[in-house]
Amino acid sequence: MRPKSPTLTAHELQIMDIIWQHSAGATVRDVYEALRAKRPIAYTTVMTNLKTLERKGYLKTSQQERAYLYRPMRPKQQVVRAMVREFIDRVFDGSARPLLLHMLEDDQLTDAELQDITKMMRKKK
Repeated sequence: MRPKSPTLTAHELQIMDIIWQHSAGATVRDVYEALRAKRPIAYTTVMTNLKTLERKGYLKTSQQERAYLYRPMRPKQQVVRAMVREFIDRVFDGSARPLLLHMLEDDQLTDAELQDITKMMRKKK
């Protein structure tokens, strides 16, 4: 059995998005209700996922009356940046150039996105 990855899975990222939206913290029930609005899911599955995210260092917990309150350990931008860096390291041997070329060649960027990227590149110079 391979060790658990510190990188977020798609489902874990969905849970973290819910947590980041609850600035004061979220309970298991809060996360469960938000997920259940999109698809069927078991309450115990949500509990297990939150504990996994806590073990991975993405969440911290505190007790509020009889419920646990989950808060993010790091801001979303920091987590996403680390995930992108890990992806570039793993898939493109640490070079962002092939990723950018792939995005440009794939024709998935809108004109507005291309203009924004061009502006950011000019600022970097």
